[in-house]
Amino acid sequence: MKVLVVGGGGREHALAWKLKQSPAISRIFCAPGNAGTEELGENVPIRANDLAALLKFAKQNAINLTVVGPDDPLAAGIVDLFEREGLRIFGPRKSAAQLESSKIFAKQLMQQQGIPTAAAGTFDDADAARRFCETARLPIVIKADGLALGKGVIIASSREEALEAIEEMMTRGRFSDAGRRIVIEEFLAGSECSVHALISGGRFQMLATARDHKRAFDGDKGPNTGGMGAISPADTWSDELQSQFDRAGMRPLLAGLTSRGIDFRGLLFPGLMINQSGPQVLEFNCRFGDPETQAILPRLRSDLLELIDATIDGELDRATSEWDDRVAVTVVLASGGYPEKYETGHEISGLEEAAKLSNVLIFHAGTQRKNGRVVTAGGRVLAVTALGDSTEVARRLAYEAVERISFEGCHFRRDVAASRAPINVVSD
Repeated sequence: MKVLVVGGGGREHALAWKLKQSPAISRIFCAPGNAGTEELGENVPIRANDLAALLKFAKQNAINLTVVGPDDPLAAGIVDLFEREGLRIFGPRKSAAQLESSKIFAKQLMQQQGIPTAAAGTFDDADAARRFCETARLPIVIKADGLALGKGVIIASSREEALEAIEEMMTRGRFSDAGRRIVIEEFLAGSECSVHALISGGRFQMLATARDHKRAFDGDKGPNTGGMGAISPADTWSDELQSQFDRAGMRPLLAGLTSRGIDFRGLLFPGLMINQSGPQVLEFNCRFGDPETQAILPRLRSDLLELIDATIDGELDRATSEWDDRVAVTVVLASGGYPEKYETGHEISGLEEAAKLSNVLIFHAGTQRKNGRVVTAGGRVLAVTALGDSTEVARRLAYEAVERISFEGCHFRRDVAASRAPINVVSD
């Protein structure tokens, strides 16, 4: 069968790499893909948000399955479009993707279902938002309602920062329409964890966990990014927390979606903060995480295609996932200046040397091939993943591989998976 993977980042490279292992798949196309995905199949020069062109390509090339990586096409209704044309596709429909595309929708659903989350207010008027911030306890979290490439969350430690964030989003339009409405919520302290679950027919099956590193610099300092590294399994998770989240998070969520006539079929990725109250939901994402996927999929021993098929068909009870017991550590190599302004077009060296290391995988993100050379083409450039019998072994191997790779302006965190973050109390 022929599979189309939509997207061109590290997550999509990891998805294509894992799908390539399925004996049922004969050809893989990636749209638009990157320098890494073209080694697995054929890149197609179609943007991930060009739904009409993707549909035309899938029909003309008799694609048997489309797997959607990024959030934008899901929010725009690519699944609804493909299904109307009788095409098989993995991902939630537009109504279900609201869990990620609208922070306000997600927050209101959580509040109505009693799902543990930060107390919050929602605003479509800048003056009302400013007045709220004048008396709110600091620090405070300000979120753009819509999709903002993982950058629409500001943690303000002062009134001035909070007011500036409101001005940037609601008045100056930093995130265009995505920031015209905002959520302002209490700051939760604790340890973060990313969980992934396949959902279909009102049922769910949990996949492996991961812990992401969002801040740009060591010590969790600097601006938020799309993610600078990950470890799987999460060193902040336990069977007890899993049971608690199943009961207080997943089941009420599915009940709330069902009561609204929303049939979620796809991958749900809740971002959690763990504190003395247990798991608190920070956000819902409706696709595989990035860079979490680059740490999770190398540990998956099962056929990813079989899990996807069971999800689409509403038959999760017939699918099982088996996992490698080893730890995976992923370090992201980014362009200098990311997540703000950065340069592209710099040649990347050392990829072949790094790939020679055993138990190391290199997933491309912002790369492309020019004149036979691999060059940088984005903010997050590569994700280097290593597997080891312990966190220490995996970390050492990942950074050994990282040190073999270089490009002008290369930036990466040196403390990925270095220590387990302390679990603190929730702020109020």
